[in-house]
Amino acid sequence: MNASKILQQLMQQAGGQSGSGSSGQGGSGLDIQGMLGSLSRQLGGGGSSSGQGGGSGVDVKSLLGGGALGMLVGSKRGRKLGGKALKYGAIAGVGMLAWKAWQNSRDNAGDNAGSQGRGSASEGEAVEQLGGQALERRSLELLQAMIMAARADGHIDAQERELIAGQIDALGADQELHAWVERQLQAPLDAEALAAQVDSPQAAREMYLISVAVVDEQNGMERAWLDQLGRALALPDGVTAELEHQAREAG
Repeated sequence: MNASKILQQLMQQAGGQSGSGSSGQGGSGLDIQGMLGSLSRQLGGGGSSSGQGGGSGVDVKSLLGGGALGMLVGSKRGRKLGGKALKYGAIAGVGMLAWKAWQNSRDNAGDNAGSQGRGSASEGEAVEQLGGQALERRSLELLQAMIMAARADGHIDAQERELIAGQIDALGADQELHAWVERQLQAPLDAEALAAQVDSPQAAREMYLISVAVVDEQNGMERAWLDQLGRALALPDGVTAELEHQAREAG
């Protein structure tokens, strides 16, 4: 699979949106507007300026800042992409922000070791520092966390699942990853199974942070999913609070 390639493009896309607003062109150089124009035509919208894809209820124009990220949260839920619901900055810098949250939580608890460089090696590496199979594995974990968080309110229907998979394909997913995404879009939501995959405290923090970036914390079902995931990951309350703070600050 080429999960690391897809995650890196999503992070670059998020970075472009975090830094430049809804320009339709992410920092990765992807032609997001072109991708979504094609999506509109597939939905029967004919690529018209209205941006409304046929009778699907998907407002393609509202996705122009989001690309695949926009599809992951689903425009049918009435979210304002680029606003409070989807926290682009937290996705763009997930590893570094998760590490910063851990350091801040230790400082807040009066543990001076939290501010002394990289800290214990047992904490694990940030995703941005990984390579090879370690990066591929972490990328799969984070992609799965994003998909599960996007599904937490139970509102992704069969057509939206197809659209999400199509957007991941547009980023260059190979056949194996495509099949994996399809399985994740239909698998039962299971915070324990998701958490069981992490191999370090850093991986757990990244999984929680990227989930916070996708969910709407004001939605009861999505808030409940975050709480379940935090418990499954065995993250202390101070750490989860700081991760949520970092996500909001990153925007």
